[in-house]
Amino acid sequence: MKMTTSLLFLLVLFQTSTVVSFSIISSSLSSSSSSCCSLRPKSHYYQSSPLYLSEWSNFSALDDDDDDYDNNTDTNDNDNFDGPPGKRIGYADENDSQEYKAQIGSTIPSPELSYHGEGIFLPQGSVLPLTEENVQGVLQACREEIGTMFGYSAENRGVGITGGVDFVDFDGPSVIVTLKGRFWHQRTTVLERVEKYIQGRIPEVVEVIVEDPWELTDEANDAAY
Repeated sequence: MKMTTSLLFLLVLFQTSTVVSFSIISSSLSSSSSSCCSLRPKSHYYQSSPLYLSEWSNFSALDDDDDDYDNNTDTNDNDNFDGPPGKRIGYADENDSQEYKAQIGSTIPSPELSYHGEGIFLPQGSVLPLTEENVQGVLQACREEIGTMFGYSAENRGVGITGGVDFVDFDGPSVIVTLKGRFWHQRTTVLERVEKYIQGRIPEVVEVIVEDPWELTDEANDAAY
């Protein structure tokens, strides 16, 4: 009986010691974990993010594309017809030297011509009969005498004037032409100048009109190169 009581007492003592030891170990681990976390509070994890985000603005490589444009942009601003509606990429500035303009313009094709004969240069007030040969000759002279409006010279093409005018046909006493390329002036102004020049040498010409009315629009000029 005494043996049984002693064994029972030892068993209870062992269980009690185990529970106490486990409690002590758990408490120690909790304390250690708290100490570890206390070295890196939550605020630490939020301090690094803004630093990485704020650094993106300092990457100069993001601006490399600007070099491809040479500070020339196409603004399509058609309100100012004293200058180009907008500078295309690679064009010279109107204040650059004639040599530089010609250098740039030499890389841009001249407006195509259906007529390759000599110009008929006559003073305003002259009278020529209305024939295709005379219209073509006078129109050729017009291209040269008011050449600042057209892209037949390398200097003009160098600053973005690539426009040209070509004879198409007759409609009775009316002369039909076509406008192509890009002009600094409004296309209606270009047509008026051409009409005045031809009528001043061939009075029989009643009017000079375009093949397609769309050719006189700002949209046609903006779409041209």
